[in-house]
Amino acid sequence: MQKTRPILAWETLLDLEAEGTDARPPLRDRVENALRRAIEDGRLVTGSAVPPSRTLAETLGVSRWVVTEAYGQLVAEGVLEARTGSATRVAERQEAPEATRRNDHPRPRDPAPASASTPPIRYDLRPGIPDLRATPRSRWAAALRAGLADLPDRELAAAHLFGYAPSRAAVAAYLSRSRHADADPDRVTITHGATDGMDILTRELHGRGHRALLVEDPSWPRLRAVAENNGLRPIRVPVDDDGIDIEVLAALATRTGARAALVTPAHQFPLGAALAPSRREQLVRWAREHAGLVIEDDYDAEFRYDRRPVPALQRLAPDHVALIGSLSKSVSPALGLGWMLLPPDLAPSPSAAPPSLIDQAALAEFISRGDLERHLRSSRTRFRRRRQRLLDALTIELPGLAVTGIAAGMHLVLTLPSHVPASAVVGAGASEGLALTSLRRYTDTADRPDALVLGYGNLDDALVEEAIAHLAALVR
Repeated sequence: MQKTRPILAWETLLDLEAEGTDARPPLRDRVENALRRAIEDGRLVTGSAVPPSRTLAETLGVSRWVVTEAYGQLVAEGVLEARTGSATRVAERQEAPEATRRNDHPRPRDPAPASASTPPIRYDLRPGIPDLRATPRSRWAAALRAGLADLPDRELAAAHLFGYAPSRAAVAAYLSRSRHADADPDRVTITHGATDGMDILTRELHGRGHRALLVEDPSWPRLRAVAENNGLRPIRVPVDDDGIDIEVLAALATRTGARAALVTPAHQFPLGAALAPSRREQLVRWAREHAGLVIEDDYDAEFRYDRRPVPALQRLAPDHVALIGSLSKSVSPALGLGWMLLPPDLAPSPSAAPPSLIDQAALAEFISRGDLERHLRSSRTRFRRRRQRLLDALTIELPGLAVTGIAAGMHLVLTLPSHVPASAVVGAGASEGLALTSLRRYTDTADRPDALVLGYGNLDDALVEEAIAHLAALVR
């Protein structure tokens, strides 16, 4: 391959050689970096169109996949702007420094504060983030157009207290079909996501006299924080290989007066266990006997690799289980849409700021046309392959270290050697563009071994082995 190739019709030269190093990064990265340099140098100015991916691929003598992956990354960073029916163009320049721009993906929390000295994230191993490059932009744009076109005029000014009726019906049908839930559209509320649903639910529970909430330990901290902000004290219940310990849960409920529990039965976050059948029955029995409520966070439920996804717990006790879910982990957090499926006697006050009616109409189209399930099928295939590559790389680079939680989801747990503190690995990784998360972020229990929660949802396939080699060097 020649060092410099022209972009036909745009008369811009791309230098595909790596700068300042003898190593040759993957071709996709070289194309991405060459485009970024051309934009930063002013050779491609704001608003100018970049070539169609096929044209640029032919010009450079590379595969079209290389170009579309590079374009997709630059679009995700806001360097390029993609619009349906129009050319991809150079986006308006932002004032933020490049390190900030490249770290602005929606996320739970960066492993280290962004600063001028912190390099951009190159190896994204944070849990809870889907494959942002695979966001179904064109299908969502089509759903937006169709949803808006089909909205009756009268609906544009109507009050949709718990969500737009077609959206509620589409979600109910989807939950019945894919999660085997007992789903009535009248019991579905459309939300901005799981956090919004948790906020609505815990405010209602506080209003009904609840002052405590049983939560898994470890667990996702954001939902615990929402409950605490609404006056519910989190009561931590240990988790093992069979999920949350129901005997301990019942004992703590008796001691504290808690009558509500937040659980992730399909795929416990972050340890990865599915709640054992006997414990599912015990949990439902506890809720019935104590007039309790189980909040089922349907985290990662769609991505199961060893068998069919575990049915929703809600089906066992629709009168005592509230099922919450969203598109954030399965599609993209940028969509800002989710749902709650509530028991018949639980009707919280509607949100003061519900999701946009147009977005809800798009959600109805996206689900009804089968686009959501098509996306989930392709994601499962992609994640299964990526997970296997990750496991193979860990076997080679870090043999002997325990790897758990691999049967489902978009992350796994890597237990570190006893003399290696996770906090040190996380800090060292941040300085090298390797985004890592310690298991201790999700628990206060001191007796758990140090471990990393490695997400692979947004990890570039071409960088899997390279990322694990860097991680192994840090551990060693």
